[in-house]
Amino acid sequence: MTSSDSENLSVKLFKKQKEAAETSTLIGSLVKSPFSNPLDGENEANWYRMLRRPQWVWQGVDPLEMEEIFARIAASTNPRSHEGLLDTVIGNRSGNWVYEWTNAGMRYQREAIALADKKDIDAAFNAWMKASIYFTVASYPHLKGDPLGLQSETLAYKAFKEAVALRPYRVRSIETRINGKALQGFLMVPHTDHPVPTVIVSGGLDTLQIELWKLFENYLAPAGFAMMCVDMPSVGYSQHWNFTEDTSALHQALLDEVERQPWVAVGRIGVMGMRFGANAAIRLSFVEQQRIKSCVSLGGVFHSALTDSKRLQTMPPMYLDMMASRLGVDPTASMITRLQAWSLKNQGLLSGRKTQVPILALSLKDDPVCPHSDNQMAAMWSVGGKAVSVKTTRRHDGYHEALKRAVEWFKQTL
Repeated sequence: MTSSDSENLSVKLFKKQKEAAETSTLIGSLVKSPFSNPLDGENEANWYRMLRRPQWVWQGVDPLEMEEIFARIAASTNPRSHEGLLDTVIGNRSGNWVYEWTNAGMRYQREAIALADKKDIDAAFNAWMKASIYFTVASYPHLKGDPLGLQSETLAYKAFKEAVALRPYRVRSIETRINGKALQGFLMVPHTDHPVPTVIVSGGLDTLQIELWKLFENYLAPAGFAMMCVDMPSVGYSQHWNFTEDTSALHQALLDEVERQPWVAVGRIGVMGMRFGANAAIRLSFVEQQRIKSCVSLGGVFHSALTDSKRLQTMPPMYLDMMASRLGVDPTASMITRLQAWSLKNQGLLSGRKTQVPILALSLKDDPVCPHSDNQMAAMWSVGGKAVSVKTTRRHDGYHEALKRAVEWFKQTL
């Protein structure tokens, strides 16, 4: 990719977008409530989005630059869709969330191209990855019908592909077709010397699969595991599929392709999910228990958050908007009623015959979305299952402790 190619793509995507719909107006949940968790971020006053400072820094965002971007957004005098919310500046202009983060991403994109031209491959990889995560943050929380966000998402995937093409790890795009539509995910392997145990991973409904690179690079690859990542239905590369109660349908369809890969050790495939991704992971552990050998749920959304109306009503506006966007409904009482169909207990999975797949159900202490009772239920309906509430003195350390425990679980069960 040349510098002119990158600039042309950026110009084409963002042309004539001065009055594009602002993200917070797409759905409209604006009743603020206290909410904080390392998996989701901070629901800070005067911000619509959940701010994931530690998570974004871990993924590669420069912390000082992040605060500078927040400051530019906060100081903007351009009109906002909601004057009380700083990150609601309207249109593709200074102060707009997508504009500020995308501009930062473009700087790293230009830097990556220049470094690649100089054959400084490691530095070029890092710059491409930075560009990718900045574009990803720009498109966050990836709501349907968000024109600026979707354009930044396109840049994020393109930058990610440019980055992994420079890395010694073998990264291959895996594709299958469902009802004529292409389903695409990335298979990442630590080496190609022999087939390795593989973990299929998905994040939540506000997470793109390319955000999972650090999970592979820092945790799974050093332990000798491959990672197959896939977007949840209605998100990213899976945006063509509706988010239905059959949350594992895409994962199930991808299983055949995963097993065909020469680097994958057939019979040693696990599954892992965070938030709604855990709903899909646990579900797959029941419907494909002859092919899935181990499962990890991290902060899973699979019962209480879907059936407890009081718990739902305390969630922040962005989180409610995200769920409403996936369901294609307004964030009203009717949405809360509909969500009960996504409960794995209500579906009869966590109330009938146990799965033979050992499930490690993890959450962080005092998780507002995934109570320990949910984890205990998932463990109880799994042969060899275990429920763990991770406690740490420093809040975000709990996330990394949970990932370490997940890797140890896969070492024992795969």
